[in-house]
Amino acid sequence: MRDEKGRTDGRGAGRPKGCERSEWLGWREASEAALYGPGGFYVRPDTDGPAAHFRTSVHASPLFAGAVARLLRETYESLGGPAGIALVDIGAGRGELLTGVLAALPDGFGVRAYAVERAARPAGLDPRVEWLTRPPAGITGLVFANEWLDNVPVDVAEADEDGVARYVEVRAADGAERLGAPVSGADAAWLERWWPLTGRPGHRAEIGRPRDAAWADAVGTLDAGLAVAVDYAHARACRPPYGTLTGFAGGREVRAVPDGRCDVTAHVALDACAAAGTEAGVRGGTELLTQRQALGRLGVVGSRPPLSLASTDPVAYVQALSSAGEAAELVARGGLGDFGWLMQTVGTACEGDGGV
Repeated sequence: MRDEKGRTDGRGAGRPKGCERSEWLGWREASEAALYGPGGFYVRPDTDGPAAHFRTSVHASPLFAGAVARLLRETYESLGGPAGIALVDIGAGRGELLTGVLAALPDGFGVRAYAVERAARPAGLDPRVEWLTRPPAGITGLVFANEWLDNVPVDVAEADEDGVARYVEVRAADGAERLGAPVSGADAAWLERWWPLTGRPGHRAEIGRPRDAAWADAVGTLDAGLAVAVDYAHARACRPPYGTLTGFAGGREVRAVPDGRCDVTAHVALDACAAAGTEAGVRGGTELLTQRQALGRLGVVGSRPPLSLASTDPVAYVQALSSAGEAAELVARGGLGDFGWLMQTVGTACEGDGGV
């Protein structure tokens, strides 16, 4: 990368007024345009939407939606069975998770279902689902964000040849990168607290401050209940030295190019998000789990059915075997089972000192 000096920051500030916008942008600004700008990856009216490009736990098995339905019922019980329980799905895609949860709930279970997504409402979605661009405030119930935070755009920092953390700038047309100005202000403070660069040239970090703010806002919409973020994650003790920024398109991982033709994503510092939720004034229990641990609590364990069932009820055995295979994918080590689950409670009977 070429180190560009003399700029006041790495995101285009400091250019004389009247100058045309530079083709070089910070990753946060470039990703925002590529994902959510006009014709962006997440807002263009593709028939199949993002599901055509990558597979999440929601698409892997209906067992995932069933587990969220159970979590919603547990939240309902912990709140004492209030009227008007809500389920808010942030980063709802095309409404696949909410569709599955509503199908898994028992008849007569009253829930207000909200999908929060910047794309337009898809045709044919269950009319019980309210489609919003921002989470509703004053909610009692469950706020669930599956693979949302990894698509909240962030800036990228890299240590230069002198060990100075600088913003990485990118050219949207082809994904070429260069180093910009030194990281400063609140971004520098975030790096020092959550992802200090080692000073070795080439080491990189994704500055998760916008994700912390987004999560604090999401948790803040709850009057009482549970907020859950599920995502690719890492912790301060084991941040990847070269970052995690990447792209996905057509069902495979590709080089991240912020031109609107691929997903641009990076793993989430969920420990930082957890602290942001607490520092925003929320006083409730906090846990950080793997998906394997969280789904295990909700009855998704991936164990094979007893072989004796094959002789007594072959049809039930085949069904149970298929379900076990789907569950195994959801909890697999080295795969979906390693996803992080951040769980924060607000004003419920299950509040505690937390696990962070």
